[in-house]
Amino acid sequence: MIIDQYYNQLQDSVSFTREQASTFAKNMAQDFNPLHDVDAKRFCVPGDLLFSVILARYGISRHMAFVFSGMVVDGIELLLPQPSEELQLRDRDGREYLSVKRSGDTSDDAALIQNVTQSYVEFSGQTFPHILVPLLTEKSVMINPDRPIVIYASMVIDLDRLDIERVVLERDYNQLEVNGKRGSVELAFNLCAENEVVGRGRKHIVLSGLREFDEKANLDALARYDERRRNLAG
Repeated sequence: MIIDQYYNQLQDSVSFTREQASTFAKNMAQDFNPLHDVDAKRFCVPGDLLFSVILARYGISRHMAFVFSGMVVDGIELLLPQPSEELQLRDRDGREYLSVKRSGDTSDDAALIQNVTQSYVEFSGQTFPHILVPLLTEKSVMINPDRPIVIYASMVIDLDRLDIERVVLERDYNQLEVNGKRGSVELAFNLCAENEVVGRGRKHIVLSGLREFDEKANLDALARYDERRRNLAG
């Protein structure tokens, strides 16, 4: 699988090093969130990497809902449950980090799983700045450039069928609700195959520490982000 190099699997668990998770974020997802830097004080494993591991381990079902309930850090062993309609990834102390509900037919086709994984991760990596910044600007708010907090909360994918070989993700709609310093973002997308919509999905993101929009500060933050992206891109 395309993601095998980004995690370590034992018989009944998976774990991640900082290097693996950071490399996945920057090279595969083009995600330069500082939370995924190797030396970040509040380091966490990207939610898209957990999503990718679930597909690699359990296949892709027609209906899948993911809820992220905890930040995974390096070295934590996540126990792999037996395949079922409801999956919970917990550590050895019983703390839950991810729950998944699945229904409908399931495909273990490696080519399809790899394609959906790569297409979704590449799409998800466009979230900042391409999607979030215009949404925030419309609401006259911005992410605090000194302490950006962007948290992947949940995601749903519904596929009409699984007899497809290659899908492309296309944006549907994006919306942002702001409540003080917090924001809730919904990103909707379509899964297309051979110019036909074969599925739909929604990603929910939580923002914290929002501040009043300042054009100069926003432009400076985007310039720093672009420089960071050029320096760190693999």
